[in-house]
Amino acid sequence: MALEIEKKFLLKNDSWKEGSTSEIFYQGYLCSGSGQTVRVRIAGEKAFLTIKGKSVGISRLEFEYPVPLADAQEMLEKLCRKPIIHKCRFFSEYEGFTWEIDEFYGDNQGLVLAEIELKSEEQAFPRPPWLGEEVSGDRRYYNAALCSYPYKEWKNKAK
Repeated sequence: MALEIEKKFLLKNDSWKEGSTSEIFYQGYLCSGSGQTVRVRIAGEKAFLTIKGKSVGISRLEFEYPVPLADAQEMLEKLCRKPIIHKCRFFSEYEGFTWEIDEFYGDNQGLVLAEIELKSEEQAFPRPPWLGEEVSGDRRYYNAALCSYPYKEWKNKAK
């Protein structure tokens, strides 16, 4: 069983970019509902099919399998809901932890989120100075939700 435990945050500034590495992602959703999702992702020259279970707190089951790149491209084009998520994922190290920072493009332009994967929900971690408000419990920030309700549609609305 594969368990994903992650927290999501907004960012205060872009000082996290210094020294980070990055990779372009395209991802789409074949289905999502009741908190469960099936996602197709292209990360650089590799492709994956990911199945995620319903979140309980900040944890959920996650199973990921490699698929041929050409198959993933066709699934994104012909099977996935639109808009496709297009983002650059940066990897930033801070005091022994790897942060994944997603800078979104297209219909989600302007949104930047940081994620950290943990070994348990109670695991402590150092907070980088660029880390802002935690949004782990706000479903609007889930990538699957950004397909249905892109950031451009809600960024100027009150929470």
